[in-house]
Amino acid sequence: MTSNETQTDNILLCYPLLSNSCPKLHRLAVVQVGLYVCLLLMILTTVFGNLLIIISISHFKHLQSPTHLIVQSLAACDCLMGSLVMPYSMVRSVEGCWYLGDVVCKVHSSLDMTFCMSSLLHLGLISVDRYWAICDPLRYRLRVTNTTVTVFIIVIWLFSFIYNFSIVFSGITAVGLEMLILQTYCVGSCIVLFNKEWAVYPFLTFFITGAIMSSLYMKIFHVAQKHAKVMSERVTGGLKSQSSAQRERKAAKTLAIVMGVFMFCWLPYCAFTALYPFFTFLNSAEVFDVLFWFAYFNSSCNPVIYGFFYPCFQKAFKILISTYIFGIRNANTSTYE
Repeated sequence: MTSNETQTDNILLCYPLLSNSCPKLHRLAVVQVGLYVCLLLMILTTVFGNLLIIISISHFKHLQSPTHLIVQSLAACDCLMGSLVMPYSMVRSVEGCWYLGDVVCKVHSSLDMTFCMSSLLHLGLISVDRYWAICDPLRYRLRVTNTTVTVFIIVIWLFSFIYNFSIVFSGITAVGLEMLILQTYCVGSCIVLFNKEWAVYPFLTFFITGAIMSSLYMKIFHVAQKHAKVMSERVTGGLKSQSSAQRERKAAKTLAIVMGVFMFCWLPYCAFTALYPFFTFLNSAEVFDVLFWFAYFNSSCNPVIYGFFYPCFQKAFKILISTYIFGIRNANTSTYE
């Protein structure tokens, strides 16, 4: 009895006064502080990096093209992820407890899934836009306008919100798991359970979007190489100029980064989500935490990929930061429009 009482006393609870409270994660203070610092830096990078893209596109008319409208909407999605979802996920991951109740848990989970799906769909829309722009440039201006892009963006947002809020609040994903919920439920947890039928949908969404992006970017890269070769033959009589070779390398590098980061961040999480209902040994909260923070990391990387790797955004960032943060007015501020 003494040994059992000692073990019980050593268990930290999310709600010590409740008998059905979830156990709280026991971590050293140094480890907790380190986790908070790392995750907070990631959150700040996500919020302010994407906010800088939003302000740049809104401020400079030169950047207000159909493509940049999609990038701006993607940045808004990732910014909302960083401000409305990631801070609460940070506390849940570090403390191992959810302190805001079941209703807020459902709203948080719905927003999490909404912004994740919206981000994926925006990336897919960007790949389609780039495909039309490079592979069919003559009809691109007629097909793709600000109005057309705005309609697609609205559809993506509405579909993401309606779909994810519906499945979370209806509880359809947990049908057939009633006994498991009764056995494992405790106060202080915030988990959306997926049965075997619904668990495959995140992976299918990822797989379909990734397949479309991969095929389109491969086609884009192939066409860009052909265009560069034709231009270099016209200029140098069959020898590639140094500038065309640099353009090819830059295109290859940018596309590799886009697809590499996308696959790196989302494949582990989606695969784990699809497999864990079928394999009980995969049911690990720690592994799940690590994997969905990898998925969140994609929102932090998007400002770097779609912003800092493009000269037009680099110049806009420098002007905004020097003018509105450091108070340094540059003559180029008024001309870059």
